[in-house]
Amino acid sequence: MKKNCFHCGLEIPEHIHLPVIYDNEARETCCMGCQAVAQSIIDAGLGNYYKQRTADAEKAVLPEQDILSQLKLYDLPEVQAEFVEVGEGGRREAVLMLGGITCAACVWLIEQQLLRLPGVKRVDLNYSTHRARVSWNNGQVALSDILLRVQSTGYTASPYDAQKVEESANKERRQFIVRLAVAGMCAMQTMMFALPTYLYGSDIEPLYLQILHWGGFLMVLPVVFYCAVPFYKGALRDLKNRRAGMDTPIALAVLMTFAAGIYSMMQNTGEGMYFESIAMLVFFLLGGRFMEQIARRKAGDAAERLVKLVPAFCHRLKDYPNSDATEEAVVAKLQRGDVVVVKPGEVVPVDGTVLAGESEVNEAMLTGESLPVAKRADDKVIAGTLNAASPLIIRTDTADRETRLSHIVKLLDRALAQKPRVAELAEKYASNFVAAELILAIPVFIGWTLYADAQTALWITVALLVITCPCALSLATPTALAASTGSLAKDGVLIGGKNALEVLGQIDDVVFDKTGTLTRGALSVSRIIALGRLNNEDGLAVAKALEQQSEHPVARAILNYAPDKIPSGGLTVGQRVNRVGQGVSAQITFCGETQIWALGRAEFVAGIAGALTEAAHIPHNGSMVFLGNQSGFQTAFLLEDEIKENTAEMSADLKAKGIRLHLLSGDREAAVAHVAQTLVLDAHHAEATPEDKLNYVALLQKQGRKVLMVGDGINDAPVLAQADVSVAVAGGADVARDGADVVLLNDDMRVMPLMLDQARRTRQIIQQNLTWATAYNLIAVPLAVSGYVEPWIAALGMSLSSLLVLGNALRLLKRR
Repeated sequence: MKKNCFHCGLEIPEHIHLPVIYDNEARETCCMGCQAVAQSIIDAGLGNYYKQRTADAEKAVLPEQDILSQLKLYDLPEVQAEFVEVGEGGRREAVLMLGGITCAACVWLIEQQLLRLPGVKRVDLNYSTHRARVSWNNGQVALSDILLRVQSTGYTASPYDAQKVEESANKERRQFIVRLAVAGMCAMQTMMFALPTYLYGSDIEPLYLQILHWGGFLMVLPVVFYCAVPFYKGALRDLKNRRAGMDTPIALAVLMTFAAGIYSMMQNTGEGMYFESIAMLVFFLLGGRFMEQIARRKAGDAAERLVKLVPAFCHRLKDYPNSDATEEAVVAKLQRGDVVVVKPGEVVPVDGTVLAGESEVNEAMLTGESLPVAKRADDKVIAGTLNAASPLIIRTDTADRETRLSHIVKLLDRALAQKPRVAELAEKYASNFVAAELILAIPVFIGWTLYADAQTALWITVALLVITCPCALSLATPTALAASTGSLAKDGVLIGGKNALEVLGQIDDVVFDKTGTLTRGALSVSRIIALGRLNNEDGLAVAKALEQQSEHPVARAILNYAPDKIPSGGLTVGQRVNRVGQGVSAQITFCGETQIWALGRAEFVAGIAGALTEAAHIPHNGSMVFLGNQSGFQTAFLLEDEIKENTAEMSADLKAKGIRLHLLSGDREAAVAHVAQTLVLDAHHAEATPEDKLNYVALLQKQGRKVLMVGDGINDAPVLAQADVSVAVAGGADVARDGADVVLLNDDMRVMPLMLDQARRTRQIIQQNLTWATAYNLIAVPLAVSGYVEPWIAALGMSLSSLLVLGNALRLLKRR
């Protein structure tokens, strides 16, 4: 049997048991947020609120003081612990879900209202998902003040809960469908009553004409007082905030036409009823807005799916490794060090380390990598990935809001909330356009009344108000940005910078760092050269024995080279000495002979083996370490940083687009030149300091070039900030990722050309949308003013115009 939440009234999902004690009785809630708020209300002695509320749940309206008291509960630390991130210096950040948003102008209004509050530092509001990420100083403003400001503006706000958002969206969708169905049915019925007046007009006898009028009046009442309610609410909100929004002209048109219909009914004339126009007008407008809602949700689907990836509950091993007993645990309450078991088919709930088990994990949703990745003991796993094969026992390494997935969602929120210059200009133009449209309607009505009659003037004025509503203009940019950002996220590319997509479409030069960007950042043995009597196999065996206990990159390269090779004789090691930055030495018994051996830099080995022979001066592109003993230098190991797979294909694709490629690195000239030559880059600069890199990019910009910088390290942070657009690659330092405009989630560099292509397509589609929206209004206004457009045709035209813009933007979701 389904139960409803004691606090919010929404349906409680199965397997959820989160009770609060009220009047000595356990009452069920749907989530931890509702449980915490309800318990806080009861503990504060405000339990009577629930008795008053349940007396008339649908109609009761709390006094403002009671609303403020309820919102104050969100300031309690125990309540905020569930959804608020706490930073240094009193900084707080929370994700809120908003209700009542109908267009992009609503987003602008909420942002402006919140930013006027002292202490609010940042507001990232996502029009596609209606989620807002708000950052504030808790010493200057409280969370309850932020929520109250949103409510006083005419919208709703509450802590974000993915389940509640889904339930609210489904409820809103059902209401929309009902309103649309009622409007459609009433449109048909009112047209049935109006059709005789169109065909026969004044020839109809007064009695029957009155019956037709009253029939149309009764059929249009549900449309005016139920179906059109969202437009009235939007218009009242606009009036309250002293601005002209998209709903204002529509609400005016509906009410003006309804008043004219009542006047015509009282006069009992056969010159038209007006009621059928209202029904058709609202039906087409609701249909267009419903389609817009579907398209908007589709465009912002990538961010929503990421948020929903992590499950609410998991299986925790409370006494591992002493016991395999599990308990149901809330993911949000897991701490570092907690151990969980993830069964096949379940989603990994935490960023952690595999303690036991072997399986394959699907990371496609986060990184774009289509093939499952093998995981075994000591491997890292990421929250939100899918365990495909066998159970894994995982130790939690990061808390819920510190996971890589949380970082990705935060970047996506920022990307979808930020508006490039062209979007800000379009919104400002749309707002001014609505104001100008309302002003223009006055002389149009007066002029047509004097030229023709009041009835004709009313038709033309209503058509003008509806057909010129600039919905298409407001949707042109945000929908395209949301669709493009979501599409790139599927390929492991996160766009975070405000104007990143806009500038990416204009890039002339790409500047790469080397180590960790074009190369793997991990050394490997490319060649072994015998310098003495020792053969290569025995030299490798001795070198592995020396490096057996080291985690140095050189040691890892030697130990990973030819792991199946078996030493040709007995080998024992003693008295090992490690010199940081120089090498390692030890006393080794090998093939029955005991000597001091050394592995490392030439100067270090020479202290044991004597002077370096001329044969050891070997030209190479990477690094070189030597092995020697008291008999002299025996072996040389050439080490190279391997170029990443598919990097050559990436560079060829970029050059084919006419983009110049540069390589900046602090590595030696030989190594940098080798990479530049292998990838056929246009220019390279070796042994570059962070200042050199900064000056190099600045010089390109002075030449009028648009520069994209790709890096991964801490020393790349300054030059990443200098470039027109910056890209941080997978595995890069936190400071590089946080300061970059774009973050790559995997090592496949082939996404670079894809990203630039998508940016250029986005720019083209935004330009197409803005051109179409502007052209539509330039054509529609003269036609409406001249009297060539009926109101229902105006509603259809406005809806189709918006849908055309949305459909064009959604082409960006198609992956190439």
